[in-house]
Amino acid sequence: MVKMLKQTRKNTMRVAIGIGGYARTDNSQMVDFVQKAEAMGVDSCFSAEAWGGDAVTSLAYLAALTSKIKLGTGIMQISARVPAMTAMTAVSMSVLSNNRFILGLGASGPQVVEGLHGVAYAGPLTRLKENVQIIRMACAREKIHIDGKYHQLPRPGGEGKALRLDIKPVHIPIYLATLGPKALEFTGAAADGWLGTSFSPDFADAHLAYIRAGAEQAGRSLDDIDLHAATSVTITDAVDEAIEASKMGVAFQMGAMGSAKTNFYNDAFCRAGFEGPAKEIQRLWKEGLRDQAASAVPDDMVTKFQLIGTPAMIADRLQVYKKVGINCINARLAPDKDGDKIELLEQFMDIANGA
Repeated sequence: MVKMLKQTRKNTMRVAIGIGGYARTDNSQMVDFVQKAEAMGVDSCFSAEAWGGDAVTSLAYLAALTSKIKLGTGIMQISARVPAMTAMTAVSMSVLSNNRFILGLGASGPQVVEGLHGVAYAGPLTRLKENVQIIRMACAREKIHIDGKYHQLPRPGGEGKALRLDIKPVHIPIYLATLGPKALEFTGAAADGWLGTSFSPDFADAHLAYIRAGAEQAGRSLDDIDLHAATSVTITDAVDEAIEASKMGVAFQMGAMGSAKTNFYNDAFCRAGFEGPAKEIQRLWKEGLRDQAASAVPDDMVTKFQLIGTPAMIADRLQVYKKVGINCINARLAPDKDGDKIELLEQFMDIANGA
């Protein structure tokens, strides 16, 4: 696996796509998009799970209608289900997809975890570690026994006993969506892959230094981890206009993607050297001054973190991603008002295949 990953990194940049909000879209459009993406050679498809559709149901449906593209959860929220059920779901998806399933996990944020699921957000990293431990035991068909801080199996004082899943042992790749330094270190130590966001290859060590440190402490290296970076893709000659159009989205991420106290996206931009504007944008957004928050976004907070520009500009940027070790771009496609998402994906695949 490691040799194959090294060869892939050297020769080509893989492309992943996302499906999100499918519960509010035409089902046939989602299927058509993924099937055409598979025909183009897109590596993988990741589902979203926030406060709309769940991350698994759409992939189960797509598993029956595709044959090659990998199908991953991007992400299953660990507070929304107990770890043993996550493992059982992952095993079922692996069987249904003929071993094409990737289990993407993340802690989500306090607004969703506490507001929607009614679970305390305390100790998200410890909860994530315990989830991974239980899922790995379950998939290996080991007796599930853990005396963790948040999970005790079997339940103390009850009538349960340590059980094995009624399955054949299976290795299911676990990818973690992490942003905080300690969580990134755990990703390096324990995960098969990383689902990165708020990432710029110009400031790669804001994320990768921690993944590298965790990997080395576990006797591994970055080459043992499939490194994905999610980024918006806008292919256009009208670069300045596209940059301005992207600023509201950046402002939303800095101000709304988390509480005033806990916003991992904002923290990641701060580590990359944008603390001043990131905090000011957050302040303006929280005060309801959204247009001013967007106006406060410097161009670099768009161009350094997104793929935006002409085909030649994007090809050059992909080389920068490759040089720092990213081997798969999770493309968030942003067609203009007259554009077509499938046509844009075709353009991007042509650029990625030539980069």
